[in-house]
Amino acid sequence: MFAITPVVRVLLIINVLVFFVTDEAIINQFGLHSFLSDLFSPIQLLTHMFLHGGLGHIFSNMIGLVIFGPMLERAWGPQRFTFFYFFCGLGAAMLYSGINYFEVRDVYEAVRDYRFDPSPEGFVGFVDTQAGGFYDQVAGFVEQYERQPKNPQLIQGSLQIVNKLYQQQVDQPMVGASGAIFGVIMGFGLLFPNTQLFLLFPPIPIKAKYLVIFYGVFEVYSEINRQQGDNVAHFAHIGGMLFAFILIKYWGSQRKTFF
Repeated sequence: MFAITPVVRVLLIINVLVFFVTDEAIINQFGLHSFLSDLFSPIQLLTHMFLHGGLGHIFSNMIGLVIFGPMLERAWGPQRFTFFYFFCGLGAAMLYSGINYFEVRDVYEAVRDYRFDPSPEGFVGFVDTQAGGFYDQVAGFVEQYERQPKNPQLIQGSLQIVNKLYQQQVDQPMVGASGAIFGVIMGFGLLFPNTQLFLLFPPIPIKAKYLVIFYGVFEVYSEINRQQGDNVAHFAHIGGMLFAFILIKYWGSQRKTFF
């Protein structure tokens, strides 16, 4: 049996304790909101790392922390491992937030265009491009709107729906330690590339370096081919791995220069 190291133990305890006291109000206050949201606060860049959206979410993250974290902490020591963990988590949050800013800004521009020239065609186009999964819920409204495109009440109703869809996107918080955990996984793969890991699904052995490559490729593929309803912050995962790679390579270059 492997022993859980001190920093990993503290992180595990804090995440679990916070999970059991988390409610919707806490997520809305401390989850990471878009820079364009009125609910955004800089402290959320840190606090979102200790919030999780469900039992499966926290379980998968904490399993990753417990499996991969202790060997990194033993190799680096508690202080460096702690810095690494939060560096990856904050880096992931910054990358996610930067990309989210441009995505939400595009939605805002679409809202602005529709406000300027509301029409049934424009309304359908907005819903299709910005919230395709929502179409079935407004199909009846669309039929009425298409029959009466000049009806002031229907025009006002379409504007309310468009504003609501935009607000839902801009105020949707991102939570979870996944960015930091993916950084830990990347760190493990870089420091212990030939360590054999035994997967549960499928039950086969695999070297750490190949697992890291698989995770990286999968996250990039999942982001590029994002499916409707996919609420996973793939860019946060990619960001955690990217910042882990940068920091470890920097530490390596510093060590070579020093010696």
